Parts: sequence; structure tokens; C-alpha cells
Amino acid sequence: MLKHALDDFFHYLTVERGLSENTIKSYQRDLRQYAEFLDKHLSIKSWDDVTRTHIMKYMYYLNDEGRSSATIARLLSSVRLFHQFLVREKVSDQDPSLHIETPKKERKLPKVLSTEEVDKLLNLQGGDSLSLRNRAMLEMLYATGLRVSELMSLKVTDLHLTMGFVRCFGKGSKERIIPLGDMAKEAVEDYLSNSRPGLVRKKQTEELFVNHHGNPLSRQGFWKILKAVAREVGIQKAITPHTLRHSFATHLLENGADLRAVQEMLGHADISTTQIYTHVSKTRLKDVYRSYHPRA
Repeated sequence: MLKHALDDFFHYLTVERGLSENTIKSYQRDLRQYAEFLDKHLSIKSWDDVTRTHIMKYMYYLNDEGRSSATIARLLSSVRLFHQFLVREKVSDQDPSLHIETPKKERKLPKVLSTEEVDKLLNLQGGDSLSLRNRAMLEMLYATGLRVSELMSLKVTDLHLTMGFVRCFGKGSKERIIPLGDMAKEAVEDYLSNSRPGLVRKKQTEELFVNHHGNPLSRQGFWKILKAVAREVGIQKAITPHTLRHSFATHLLENGADLRAVQEMLGHADISTTQIYTHVSKTRLKDVYRSYHPRA
């Protein structure tokens, strides 16, 4: 009985909702696990018998299994959608998932580089085309706090070097204007004059950053470059493109920048997302206090 309704739901997701294969597989994994718990641990044989208490027991079981709050929240979301489907299809009279609170996700503090580590990363040597490109990309990323996807989709026409800013289209195609510091501006000008023409040759490529074939550089390509540069300059930390975005925001706030201004530059819709960087700054203040106060 439990299995039949699940199969109907997966068919609904495929045919009526048109969800991707990966998304459907995720729902299948979540809900089969849920059904197995109800059957084995609570002897539930009909979806109409499921109550709010049963779902709460499942949440506690997941917690005892060591699942993160983010995972439990995702599983609960799958359970909710399924029970809404059962009510709509008149398989069940009531939705037991109503009024169950979603667990709050733990907000992990982002890893950031120190200003000394950023200096090491950006102090790239070499005057060949790829070195000039790499220096321009890293300077741009740290100077603007762009997401790597935004950096890779930048077009040459998005640059306004005379005015000292770059135009970016972020999530939801929202446009934002971000100032560009002198060092980043110089690195990009050097790349445009002495590197990009040789990489692009006769190709009509609009994207600002290209690979050695003159084609737009991919996110994966940038990630490999970043790892190689970090290794080359001796940075031991695990570093990702987002590390530079986190460092950009943290260093601005540590030096007295306004939170709203940082929110706008990062392209955060909600300021609560930006506020996590104030926690990073407070952590840094504690470290400074412990290091330098005589009675710390």
C-alpha cells in the first residue's frame, strides 16, 4: 500500500511537474527511506494512518542517526510535498506534516584568508599571457566579491574601467554595479592589452576571461587555476573561489565598511545572509584581543 502511493507520486513528479531525473532520484531516496522507517519501526501499513507524532518520531530518529539539521530540513520538505499530494489525490484525509517546524540550519562560519595570504595569492609572477590572465581574474574576484559564476559570465562590455566599476548580473539576473580598485583595474587593463588578444586571436568571444584556446573559461577551469596558484605560493588552507568572496566581505567589515553597502556589493537579497560576516569579524577581534592584551 505504501509503495503504490510512492510510485504514483514519482510518476506525478515526472509527468506533471517535469522535474529533472536527479531531482526525482533525490525524492525517491528521501521518501523510500521515510516509508521504510514507518513500516519497520512503527508498523504503519496505510498512509491514512500516519499522524504528526509519527513524523516527529522520524525527525528524532534522523537526529539520533547524526543527520545534520540541513539534511533533516530537506527530508522534511520531501515528506511535506508527498503528504500534500496524498491529500490532493484523496489517498489521505489529512496532512500530518502541517505545523511541523523546519529545523534551523546551522550557519557555519565561512573560511577566509588573512590579508597576508591574499597578498601572497595576488602577488603572481610571470609576464606570459596565462599569468597575466590569472592575476587579472584573482584581483577582480577579491576586489569585487563576485561569485565565480558571475566572474566567468562577465563580458568585456561589462567593464567600465575609466569610471572604475564593473557591471554584473547575479542571481535572478539582477544587475548590480561594483567599484573596482586601482590594483584590480591595472591588472585587468594589462590583461586586455597584453594577454587576451593573443588568446582570442580571430575568435569573436564576448566573455572577458578565456582559456588558452580563446574560448570562455569554465568554472571548473578557474577552480583548477586557483588551486594551482595557491599551491605555488605556499597557501596551505583548502581554498575555493568562494573563499575570496568571503575574504572580500570580511576584510571590508573589519575595516569599518557599512553592512548595507557590503550587502549590495555581494548581491544578497536579505541582509541576514550578509550578517554572518559580522560574526567572522567578531571572531577576528577576539583573536586580536587574546594575542595583544596583557591580561587576556
